[in-house]
Amino acid sequence: MKLFPADQRIGLGGAPLAGLFTPVADDEAVATVQAAWDEGWRYFDTAPHYGLGLAEERLGLGLAGKPRSEYVLSSKVGRIIYSASTEAPDDEGFAVVSNRRRRWDFSRDGVLQSIEDSLRRLGTDRLDVVFVHDPDDHYSEAVATAFPTLIELRDQGVIGAIGSGMNQTAMLTRFVREVDIDVIMLAGRYTLLDPDGLDDVMPACEQNDVQVVAVGIFNSGLLSQPRPAPDATFNYAPAPASLLSKANQLADVCESHGVTLPAVALKFPLFHPAVAGIAVGCRTAEEVHANAALSRIEIPTAVWTDLKSAGLLREDAPTPA
Repeated sequence: MKLFPADQRIGLGGAPLAGLFTPVADDEAVATVQAAWDEGWRYFDTAPHYGLGLAEERLGLGLAGKPRSEYVLSSKVGRIIYSASTEAPDDEGFAVVSNRRRRWDFSRDGVLQSIEDSLRRLGTDRLDVVFVHDPDDHYSEAVATAFPTLIELRDQGVIGAIGSGMNQTAMLTRFVREVDIDVIMLAGRYTLLDPDGLDDVMPACEQNDVQVVAVGIFNSGLLSQPRPAPDATFNYAPAPASLLSKANQLADVCESHGVTLPAVALKFPLFHPAVAGIAVGCRTAEEVHANAALSRIEIPTAVWTDLKSAGLLREDAPTPA
């Protein structure tokens, strides 16, 4: 299935809607979804994990009343959200206090329950794409039960496409080669700063006709500003000095051609033939509009040539040059 319109290969990542690291109000989250719609974005991704179901609920509110045939909606399986007797702060990065908890479950029943729960929270009748989410420590269960269940649902026409979303390439490469999947969500492993997906998962996707949705393209913050702050993060941890230095060198080249580091970082993944599009996490309408503006900037071909000449970008990374 086609995940993105040909002229709009950017979509909304839903984790920030649920207060990733810092709180987000309900109305602010809904306004963020509306801003994405107004910018023409038609791919929306979420997961039960994000805010213990809160991201799905808020995305559903933001999409309510919009023609269901006009957008692509993806969510994930692997974690079940359940109710506990007491409220507590979430301990996995989301600024929410809730009586909800999460548990791992890649069983057939768990997958079916997760999808049913997601449909209810989203207020929709179908998911276009379902990813097996973060099965790093659950390879056997994913292959034995989660993927076969999703394949069955896809074959029945209940869902349109299936895949896996992870922050690593090794296991995703195995899934691409060993399982009949359609798409992967690759987080932070095919970026301007870390294109090492070229070593394994990207060629595997090309060889097996598997689409890639690239996410985490700013590496959790290091590439999100024209100049990285001294306390910038890389993969949600303080960035080491070596990466801060490299990000500044990347910025030097970008600025020498009149463009910014975030604009170049946003465009970079889109040149790979396996990449269907990107999803960017936004917590406010202003962030949506800012990223949409970045996506409309034309990057001079000389940027890519100079990045490679300076040894800041791999020679085998697909670029217009």
